[in-house]
Amino acid sequence: MKLKALTISTALLAISCTAAFAEGETIGFSQIGSESGWRAAETTLTRNQAEQRGYQLQFSDAQQRQENQIAAIRSFIAQGVDAILLAPVVATGWDSVLEEAQEAEIPVVLLDRQVDSSDDLYLTAVGSNLVHEGEVAGQWLVEQVGEEPCRVVELQGTTGSSPAIDRKTGFENAIKDHPNLEIVRSQTGDFTRAQGKEVMESFLQAENGGADICALYAHNDDMAVGAIQAIKEAGLKPGEDILVVSIDGVPDIFQAMAAGEANATVELTPNMAGPAFDALEAYWADGTMPEKFIQTESKLYTQADDPAGEYEARKGLGY
Repeated sequence: MKLKALTISTALLAISCTAAFAEGETIGFSQIGSESGWRAAETTLTRNQAEQRGYQLQFSDAQQRQENQIAAIRSFIAQGVDAILLAPVVATGWDSVLEEAQEAEIPVVLLDRQVDSSDDLYLTAVGSNLVHEGEVAGQWLVEQVGEEPCRVVELQGTTGSSPAIDRKTGFENAIKDHPNLEIVRSQTGDFTRAQGKEVMESFLQAENGGADICALYAHNDDMAVGAIQAIKEAGLKPGEDILVVSIDGVPDIFQAMAAGEANATVELTPNMAGPAFDALEAYWADGTMPEKFIQTESKLYTQADDPAGEYEARKGLGY
């Protein structure tokens, strides 16, 4: 009888310990930085998701430097974390550190950006189809201008990053059969509002004070918001004199749309952690291997889609 009671007690203790372990996983999160409102929202939602699921989140802000991310991942490996989330600042140069994580049997999930490494070095990647985002933005502009000549200036994201590469490719795909649309100037604004404003000022100066610019395509909303300020300071009306289309769907771009100063944005959801944690939980439970790419939705919003209401719905999300 005592033996039976002891066996039951031991079994209950084992179940209790297993449940506690499941709720106490430690996740290392190497974030690019806080270069944009969207990035801040991604960080906030990742923290929220981890807290809701009972995970310990070890957070590292790389300040947009790959060497900082590599150092953080090696630190996570040394700590023996249960999984690593990586939002890679650039696409190349990850093989060695991903191999180190694999040797330590620590699954890595990529968030919102891709890497040029073998996909057997990471568990899965969660993100939008970045090429498709650019195509949606480009198709909107094609439909907006019709057959009218349109000289386009482009604010690119961080040089070498997968969003910058793919969003450019997608936009060019959309306009390639429309010779009336021409990208006349293209330069990185590094995904930041300040750089977006600075580069747009140079575009305006080079293009007859902006009179020769039909439209601005920005790889993210923050650069677009900075550019809108530059356009206004040049005495022009953004959204009218120069059409503005960008990507991300952050609150401030909806405010600009409500004011008539931006025309369209393609949403990139900042909740990449939810699908990432779902994939990790299934993998931990029984070894289920997720698809190598888990795609989120890319939705187009224009001034007709209640931008003021969209701003109110998003403003508390940590942007």
